[in-house]
Amino acid sequence: MTGPLTGVRVLELAGIGPGPFAAMLLADLGADVVRVDRPEPGPLAAGDPRTDLLNRGKRSIVVDLKDPAGAGRVLDLAAKADIVVEGWRPGVAERLGVGPDAALERNPALVYGRMTGWGQDGPLAQTAGHDVDYIALAGALHPIGAADGPPQIPLNLVGDFGGGSLYLVVGCLAALHVARTTGVGQVVDAAIVDGTAHLTTMFAGFLATGAWRPQRGRNLLDGGAPFYAVYATADGGHMAVGALEPQFYAELLRLLGLDADPDLPAQHDVKGWPVLRERLTAVFATRTRAEWTAVFDGSDACVSPVLSLAEAAGHPHLVARGTFEVHNGIVQPAAAPRFSQTPGAIGGLPPVPGQHTDDVLKDWLGGS
Repeated sequence: MTGPLTGVRVLELAGIGPGPFAAMLLADLGADVVRVDRPEPGPLAAGDPRTDLLNRGKRSIVVDLKDPAGAGRVLDLAAKADIVVEGWRPGVAERLGVGPDAALERNPALVYGRMTGWGQDGPLAQTAGHDVDYIALAGALHPIGAADGPPQIPLNLVGDFGGGSLYLVVGCLAALHVARTTGVGQVVDAAIVDGTAHLTTMFAGFLATGAWRPQRGRNLLDGGAPFYAVYATADGGHMAVGALEPQFYAELLRLLGLDADPDLPAQHDVKGWPVLRERLTAVFATRTRAEWTAVFDGSDACVSPVLSLAEAAGHPHLVARGTFEVHNGIVQPAAAPRFSQTPGAIGGLPPVPGQHTDDVLKDWLGGS
């Protein structure tokens, strides 16, 4: 590995979703990530584990934590780790004998990162939940969707991976900086509901100044503004429009052939937005997505085709940047962000559980 985290050891206690994604990001950045898998597959395990891209670049060992000796093995590994990533309900790690108190006793400089939906404490701490629940309670789900419909689920990107994984990684790396400076480790409580709420900070400011209406689909950035919206094309495709600034809006109108229309409402005339949306809708419906893509290509109108997951990897800009790579026949996002001196990279294939047990014990514990 050659990334900026080369030499950092991460012990991941196997979970699902945001915990594995956080550990994958650390692996992409060069960390030696060892995943502790269970002897039996988890409830969501299915198919070939080598296609589980959230485990790329990691090594796997199998430990039975129901066996008292298993807890000792994990604590031995934690004693050699810089970071532990754990994503179970509060108290589970403690009951299994691998909680932060036991781990920090063995390794006082350890960063123990805990990923949960609701956090380690609070009335809902022991309650089950998933991404949609966390973003709903944090206020992030309500504004997403059309004005005349229900809130729309933004995959699990906002909660699990945005408010969860990325905040866990930031927290663990910040705590690692402290540990390497002072020799003192700590616990990082990364609750998805906390991180998701934090992501809405800008909108809290809008609310405080009266610049945000509580009704969905009535605002500048929620699809309410006709110049920041998505429009259907003649072939059933869609174009995304983000012409917020006046110069970009002017370019949008020019390329749509609407710049000389004297009856077109002003850009920020909210009462005129329905008419403006109607006009834009009608014009975009006259050409295919490919045709509109050609019209706006290279312009500053802030208009882009809405691509599927499969299509995105083939876009010329993303091809030029190497945003996607092919490994083991699977197209997948490349490591991000970019570093000028210590670039990250996709590591090895996602492992079969237990594939690296002997190697890890030799590397980390001297073969014990």
